[in-house]
Amino acid sequence: MQALLKFSRGVDWLSTQIGKYVIWLILASTLISAVNAIVRKAFNISSNAFLEVQWYLFAASFLLAAGYTLLQNEHVKVDVISGRLSKRKQILIDIFGFIVFLTPMCLAVLWYGIPFFYRAFVSGEMSNNAGGLLRWPVYLMMPLGFGLLLLQGWSELIKRIAFLQGLIEDPTAKKAEKTAEEELADSIRRLSEAAKNTGNTADKAA
Repeated sequence: MQALLKFSRGVDWLSTQIGKYVIWLILASTLISAVNAIVRKAFNISSNAFLEVQWYLFAASFLLAAGYTLLQNEHVKVDVISGRLSKRKQILIDIFGFIVFLTPMCLAVLWYGIPFFYRAFVSGEMSNNAGGLLRWPVYLMMPLGFGLLLLQGWSELIKRIAFLQGLIEDPTAKKAEKTAEEELADSIRRLSEAAKNTGNTADKAA
């Protein structure tokens, strides 16, 4: 189990890094949309490539961040019943879901998605729209996204089994996040302590 937990921590780290940077795809999509709108209105010039690259970026952000979303326990859940159950029963439901639903679904998407991407890559499939883009980059997001989701699902499965064995704390517990005011107070306190330490060092030197 310790080896599995090490694997789980590695997957969690990977999902966290991806989640950190994927958000920039949303910004890029927004900026491209804004520039496209301005150019179209001001110069009456546009291209389907602008529209499709927005679609590509949005698809990439949605699919690549699926594993990170699972890590943060932010997927939509209908827990009208499970919310009233004991923590152990909730964990058992999660384990059942990861094994019976999430894993087979991800494997099915990988089974069909990888050949789908490969055919488009080999053939150089292009969009049917005038001025459209190559299709294989967006097709690649399907196996990549579901592959990352599968890895994170296995990581969550490992953590829940470890929790039932008493090896780790509750992996579903939300970590308390500091408010903006608390972050500001911490920053002021750190600056104050740094200034105090600098003053003490100067007094000693004198």
